[in-house]
Amino acid sequence: MASLSIRKLDERTLEQLRIRAARHGVSMEEEVRRILGAAVAAPERIGDLAVQLFGPANGVDLELPAHPPREPVEFTE
Repeated sequence: MASLSIRKLDERTLEQLRIRAARHGVSMEEEVRRILGAAVAAPERIGDLAVQLFGPANGVDLELPAHPPREPVEFTE
């Protein structure tokens, strides 16, 4: 497994990280691993993120109308 060092963190960020880790009952190192893992695992499409956050797994079950895919907009003159 690889290692990563992060230099020049300001004290406010470090303190907020300590608080966040304590709130989740994990070490600061584990909290950073979780934050980085979530950041790089974020979906590429905003709609996918919305479903993850607000979909049936989180108590929201909306029926949305189907829309056909659209071609990208071209900004040429």
